[in-house]
Amino acid sequence: MSRKPRVLSPEEERLWRRVAGDAKPLDKEPARKVPEEVPKRRPRPATRDAFEIPEFRIGEKAVASSGASQESGRATVRMDQRKFTRMKRGKTTPDARIDLHGKTAAEGRAALVSFLLNAHRKGHRTILVITGKGRERNDAGPIPERPGILRQQLPHWISSAPLDQIVLQCTEAHPRHGGSGAFYVYLARR
Repeated sequence: MSRKPRVLSPEEERLWRRVAGDAKPLDKEPARKVPEEVPKRRPRPATRDAFEIPEFRIGEKAVASSGASQESGRATVRMDQRKFTRMKRGKTTPDARIDLHGKTAAEGRAALVSFLLNAHRKGHRTILVITGKGRERNDAGPIPERPGILRQQLPHWISSAPLDQIVLQCTEAHPRHGGSGAFYVYLARR
């Protein structure tokens, strides 16, 4: 909504002229005259050649990411919805757990693959994988390094062979079980 400009009353106009008449300019340049009317806006110049946007169709060039379902917060649930809800609320107890703290990325992946294949063979379904949140490094080198390499790599590891055949779901753990430093990995039936 645009507001109408306020119009001075005759008394305000007289007062303004009296104040303005007594004022002395600071510099020696003559005072500018204030126009009585507000100038109207100038019309905009004609735009240059219109920029053409190529036709676009949804999904035309989309490429699915291999780890997209593991990384997105609203990923489709591939496991039992009731069990998933209980797991996210921290109401279930994991069947087994593995702690990857202090391991390098190569050691962590080897330990995870071995542990999950073994747990699947034993018939375990819910596994708690503790990766840690990572720590801030004080020695900031020329190449930036994100903290928590194990935490970053876990979704990629479970979405690649041989774990992609046995893992149904991977979600961040409830604070009771480690929060953002841990993950629930739900395995398929044997």
